[in-house]
Amino acid sequence: MRKLILASLLAAVPLIPATAFADPTPEELNVKARQGFFEMLSLNMGPLAAMAKGDMPYDEATAVLHASNIESLTRYYLPIHFVPGTSTDDMENTGALPKIWDDLDGVKEKFAGLQQAAVGVGEAVKGGQQNVGPVVQQLGGACKACHDNYRKK
Repeated sequence: MRKLILASLLAAVPLIPATAFADPTPEELNVKARQGFFEMLSLNMGPLAAMAKGDMPYDEATAVLHASNIESLTRYYLPIHFVPGTSTDDMENTGALPKIWDDLDGVKEKFAGLQQAAVGVGEAVKGGQQNVGPVVQQLGGACKACHDNYRKK
């Protein structure tokens, strides 16, 4: 019985595509880095947005933590991960529109806008729920400025 199971497993090995064992390409790694950045941004924006809407009770320490995380995240220079060959025309697992590479300076400008919007947000959310909404709007506006032009809907 053990020999039959072993033989079955060994017979199935050629059916596994070679790509299943391949290392990720530089393009895949850059997409993964971008998506990881945006996931971290989203995970920190979520609680702030919930507090701003009153869906989550305001807690100053939590608000400061998430806002400060966003401020720190935006110090990372994301545009280095917009490498050629990583748009929706090239890969399935990305929302990055090809026009990013036609207007990379515009993308960098929008990212600089996000960086600017994030300056001081850790302090700005202190003092009550009424202070969280303007921060969320400021950050959300900076995010939207890029998403409207460069992200697949």
